[in-house]
Amino acid sequence: MKLLLLLRLANVITNQTRRTMHTSPTRGRTGRFVLGSLLVVSALAYVARPLEAQLPAPSLTDPNLDVRVAASGFVTPVSLAFLGANDMLVLEKNTGKVQHVVSGVVQGTAIDLAVNFASERGLLGIALHPDFATSHYVYLYWTCRTLTNPVDPVRPDLEHCDDSMMLGADTDQILQVPLRGNRVDRFVWNGSTLTYDRNLIMLHAFQADGAPEPPGQGDSAQGPAGNHNGGVIRFGPDGKLYVIIGDNGRRGWMQNLASGPTPPTPDDQFGGPEPDNAHLTGVILRLNDDGSTPSNNPFSSVGAAIGGEHGANIRKVFAYGFRNSFGMAFDPLSGELWVQLNGDDTFDEIERVEAGQNSGWVQVMGPSERVAQFKEIETTFGARTLQQLRWPPTRLADTPQQALSRLFMLPGAHYSEPEFSWVWAVAPAGIGFMNGTALGPQYNGDLFVGASRPTLEGGYLFRFNLTGNRQKIGVDDPRLEDRVSDNTAKFDITESESLLIGRNFGVGTEIQTGPNGNLYVVSLTNGVVYEIFRKK
Repeated sequence: MKLLLLLRLANVITNQTRRTMHTSPTRGRTGRFVLGSLLVVSALAYVARPLEAQLPAPSLTDPNLDVRVAASGFVTPVSLAFLGANDMLVLEKNTGKVQHVVSGVVQGTAIDLAVNFASERGLLGIALHPDFATSHYVYLYWTCRTLTNPVDPVRPDLEHCDDSMMLGADTDQILQVPLRGNRVDRFVWNGSTLTYDRNLIMLHAFQADGAPEPPGQGDSAQGPAGNHNGGVIRFGPDGKLYVIIGDNGRRGWMQNLASGPTPPTPDDQFGGPEPDNAHLTGVILRLNDDGSTPSNNPFSSVGAAIGGEHGANIRKVFAYGFRNSFGMAFDPLSGELWVQLNGDDTFDEIERVEAGQNSGWVQVMGPSERVAQFKEIETTFGARTLQQLRWPPTRLADTPQQALSRLFMLPGAHYSEPEFSWVWAVAPAGIGFMNGTALGPQYNGDLFVGASRPTLEGGYLFRFNLTGNRQKIGVDDPRLEDRVSDNTAKFDITESESLLIGRNFGVGTEIQTGPNGNLYVVSLTNGVVYEIFRKK
């Protein structure tokens, strides 16, 4: 599932609001109008009415818990990092601004990056260096922009953005992005502003696949896109930086197509299917804090043996075979990495990710034993394209054995089944662990999951227990013994009722335990950071 339709509307309204902001001093109030309007059919009809009349307040199913606004007035807030108690940096996806917030009040803009915020692009992820108190390093994942559309609409004019293009106006023009427009950069915090230090990596961003070459792809009707950028970045307990990027519409090795979508032709007009710089997508990368490659990465020796650009990129890979994700978090009790993964119309997932894992996309989504159901839904419902016209769902395997035999397995790679799945998409987004007992001892170590659309329960908040060894999802509902919710339609809560802990949180893109021990949820659509706390 993806945020595409919701964010297209957000992009339009943000542009309109920016024009208003040039003459209006009430920036925070305007920002709330922007986000609230995403939740109604007519944005213009909403603007004439106050936010409070439109958005139901978030609520929790546990009567011992409550929720309050910790900070508000943001334009598409997407992520946050705590600098200390009552001190945080909040990212605004569509404006490229990092807002410094103290005691719930915006103190100023730490930096205003020039982003392409079309679709799911923009300012997406933040992480603080493990030794932030000494280094003052802040890491950002964002999508840079070019100033004009390319001369050729299927070939960008630039391979990447020069650092001199880092600041300036934003754009929502889908083609105004270089080939490798997704960046992870390191900045230095001085207490009020961020100063650019270095680039760690530049990743694929330009999606315009309806090119006349390579011939025979069957995608001449494919329009440009800007989704599946991933964008969450996290430092692990090992001190390494983990970066997730979605498939960005590529169809090569990292998407389990050894010879590309239509063998023996390349993946697209830029080559492939090997994961060179233009095709390193659908992966979790593991990097040193300066962007260099750790020598103990799972495919380090494999990439060294392959050599060249794609060999060097393979050495950076921690895991692959991902469609897209808006949520990634480390379990504070076990140190293991968990992600949520978005299917197309079916089989959203929660996964525990191990070094060298192949998650299975595009051959498998959901448990491999359900591959026939995966194919049946994707070939009969909705667009029936898996988004990319050049590899339709009719090519999916018919049996688990056939699907698993098609996986592109780098030496040392392994496939593992998801820990939890929904048959029909419920569109999960941000995930985070409760670290501590501030909400009650029964919540310590639990995994919370937000929604990437407010369609279900106004933006649900799900809660998962983990088993004692922290390896699996624990369930109380006997219908979930197989760790699959057999819901009956998209955005249907059937068999997930026991997971529901909150309603009306909107699009929840970030969930974290704060310094005070409470749980914080960033709502992109509501323009708010919420704080969940235990009643006294």
